[in-house]
Amino acid sequence: MSGIEAVGISKRFGTLTALDKLSFRVEPGEIFGLLGPNGSGKTTTVRVLSCLISPSEGSASVAGIDIAKEPLRVREAVGVLTENPGIYERLTALENMEFFAEAYGLKDQAKRAARVRELLEFFDLWDRRSDKAGTYSRGMRQKLAIAKAVVHSPQVVFLDEPSSGLDPKAAKDIRDLMEKMSRQERHTIVLCTHNLEEAERLCNRIMIIRRGVALAIGSIGDLQKKLHGAPELEVSLEAIDETLLAKVSKTKGVKAVRAEGPTSLIFDLDKPEAETPDVVKVLVQAGGRVKSVNILKPTLEDAYLELTKEESQ
Repeated sequence: MSGIEAVGISKRFGTLTALDKLSFRVEPGEIFGLLGPNGSGKTTTVRVLSCLISPSEGSASVAGIDIAKEPLRVREAVGVLTENPGIYERLTALENMEFFAEAYGLKDQAKRAARVRELLEFFDLWDRRSDKAGTYSRGMRQKLAIAKAVVHSPQVVFLDEPSSGLDPKAAKDIRDLMEKMSRQERHTIVLCTHNLEEAERLCNRIMIIRRGVALAIGSIGDLQKKLHGAPELEVSLEAIDETLLAKVSKTKGVKAVRAEGPTSLIFDLDKPEAETPDVVKVLVQAGGRVKSVNILKPTLEDAYLELTKEESQ
């Protein structure tokens, strides 16, 4: 089993409680996002689960291994990318990879060489394998850092802000690689990020934490629906009158309709995607001149801001 299960994990540093009874599960092969402001406990969570520090209380298993009973085995089963890439800039990419592969216990020279080549090709670095890492762009160094973190084929990978500070092209490359790692190499990935757009695109589920407490756990859709209800339908018309509003409010599936400004109607529907054509048809038959139709779906940013706002009140 390559997933994670944490039960009541807490971590205290003196009088400071960095984690407060966190409980969550990460399914094998999924990309699980850890979201929260600076100091929320994301990095501490990763450090506990990768056995870099011990929890003050609670229990957890990573890749089916108990973090308290077999921390060494956990370290062998995980790969970790911290905010500091940790590569040697005076060594070539090939030398970096061979060094870390041997450090992770890949003793067979032929197998080690094959794995190093496989990853450098996977990360599009093979043609630059003989160049010193210090000559690489920031995006290339980040790719190399991720490659060395997974050289021992870990079941679980922890990535801390992997695209932070990269230009748009390099950030997209890193996101694409995370998707490939999950899909092709079947890594379970825990992604710590401030980038809500990145999390919305990549993560199967997320946990939003603040001050060491889990505010919400679930899929993006689950959180959006929980906080905002179903998506709404916005229809823009040339003009709105009371007759039009009265007719369309009786349409099947319309739970509520309200005017927003002089030319827009907002509909609360049971099933927005399925019922939109009927609403538009009624509007047109009633003499409405429809200019645009848009299903309004709340974003992860909406959910994140609402949750953290509630927490701060």
